[in-house]
Amino acid sequence: MREMFSHCVVNQVKADAKTYLLSGDHGYALFDSLRKEKPDHFINAGVAEQNMVGVAAGLAKLGFYPIIYGLSAFVPVRVLEQIKIDFCYEELPGLFIGDGAGLVYSHLGTSHQSTEDISSLRAVPHIQIYSPSDKFELEYCFNMAMQTKKTVYLRMGKADVGTVHQKTLQTADFAWNMGPLSVVKHSQAKTAYFATGSMVKTAQMLAEAKGYKVDIYSVPFIKPFDNSKYAELLGRYEHVVSFEEHSIYGGLGDCLAAVIANLPKTSLKKIGIEDKFSNKCGTYDYLMVEHGLDLNTLIERL
Repeated sequence: MREMFSHCVVNQVKADAKTYLLSGDHGYALFDSLRKEKPDHFINAGVAEQNMVGVAAGLAKLGFYPIIYGLSAFVPVRVLEQIKIDFCYEELPGLFIGDGAGLVYSHLGTSHQSTEDISSLRAVPHIQIYSPSDKFELEYCFNMAMQTKKTVYLRMGKADVGTVHQKTLQTADFAWNMGPLSVVKHSQAKTAYFATGSMVKTAQMLAEAKGYKVDIYSVPFIKPFDNSKYAELLGRYEHVVSFEEHSIYGGLGDCLAAVIANLPKTSLKKIGIEDKFSNKCGTYDYLMVEHGLDLNTLIERL
């Protein structure tokens, strides 16, 4: 997924000379190609993320398009006020990239783990939130961000959990514009899994391991979230389970809950990070077990 992001950035800078990438002293190897081919379009703002967003806002006001990259614990969490005031209040175009979202930076502890980035931004007006599950969804989300020319936050989680899709995505692959993607479909299924980011692959593996006849949807677009169209889709099922490597508060599960509250025949179970920090440091796989998001634990829970 990160390689696809690097590819998309280089192609965008080549296509539009007004595109600049700003980094808070992160991602050097990731941007080797950009710094080699278009070195003047890479700005290392240093360990000063809040100032970096101000610089990016200044570029946007001058007609440039900034892509602001950082670890998701810093972009958007540390710079939430700057995103709100400098970009969203001004309705400026710009793409914020939060890399390593969720529990990816497991060894570095709570300071580098970001399980509240979606919920922190959802209440801020004039921002769109994307959460791709693999390289094909990332490519589509990146291109969508370039087209909208709005303030966009794109969340990148664990990059090597496996590919969900087998081809480049087109608008026709989505249930509606910026809607969900059907990953697995069964005739007359009564249960559906709605997952986002790294947990889409987990939802697939869970269904395959138990032979569950469930429909599986990937949700790369968290905001905007079309409640009326989701109501029509969710109303087809008796049971819905949401999966996210994010807090159960304010993320995908709560987006679905707001819709299902008005659907008396549909129940919802939310799978995500409970109301707690990681207790210990360790590998990514270890922390997924600690938070009950690993495959074996989910088989027991469901």
